[in-house]
Amino acid sequence: MAYNLEDKLVVAVSSRALFKLEDENRVFEEKGLAAYYKYQLEKENEPLEKGTGYRLIDNLLKINNYFAADEKQVEVIILSKNNAGTSLRITHAIDKYKLDIQRSGWTSGRDTSSYLKAFKVDLFLSADDNDVMNAIANGVAAAKILPSEHDIHASLGDQVRIAFDGDAVLFSQESELIYKQKGLDAFIAHEKENKDSPMKQGPFAKLLLTIAKIQKKFKDESSPIRTALVTARSAPTHERVIKTLNVWDVRIDEAFFLGGSEKYEVLEAFGADIFFDDQDVHLDLSSGVVPSAKVIHKNMLALEK
Repeated sequence: MAYNLEDKLVVAVSSRALFKLEDENRVFEEKGLAAYYKYQLEKENEPLEKGTGYRLIDNLLKINNYFAADEKQVEVIILSKNNAGTSLRITHAIDKYKLDIQRSGWTSGRDTSSYLKAFKVDLFLSADDNDVMNAIANGVAAAKILPSEHDIHASLGDQVRIAFDGDAVLFSQESELIYKQKGLDAFIAHEKENKDSPMKQGPFAKLLLTIAKIQKKFKDESSPIRTALVTARSAPTHERVIKTLNVWDVRIDEAFFLGGSEKYEVLEAFGADIFFDDQDVHLDLSSGVVPSAKVIHKNMLALEK
């Protein structure tokens, strides 16, 4: 019988998102693909350090400990631009850290995002801008893992803690574009006028809904996943957010409407294993205290220039 990935939370992660491979990436950028492959083969038996995405992946896989082997809720897949010949260094690291990752794809430099639907992926984490944008364009929640110079690999515990920004992440870009193009007053007026109209789903809405299905298998206090909304919105624009989540019939465990104040201290207190946002102004600070990842939109990039 074929192994069914459709009823699980499927996370695909690039090798550079899971392990620290910045030196190796510099070899690739400065000397090319052949030099990179040679470097990886020469370093095959040298251990890899944990990358920004490691903490999230480690805790996600622990959810399976609550279930029988044939009822696993989480599947993690390595999707890498390495080739099969250079994959051993990465699989050795997976074995070293005792991560239950059995499935992988190695594309020899080809865009990995084209394989996401084949693996029924709900979330894709990569260190490559183009792969992230291509994944989002194909309807898959994806984010660019941000490197950190700080030690952010120690989790608060085994419970997975995932924090989301709202606009352009959980919700569509519509309201954020009004703010960027017309200013704060126009944004507030728009949200008050539409407070009873649910927002359209953003790129990470489906992921939140999938997480909610796992949460419903547990009593609230015993759930191995805890979620938080950390948004720059405040009263009165928070009302539309709450009503939208109610219409989606999804539970957010903690919600913070910060009115433009800094997010990073709240994220550190929450103990986020990952924070998803689309704006560098927040991510530059959050990445110093918790693992952080950027949701990239082509039209947002154009507005920021």
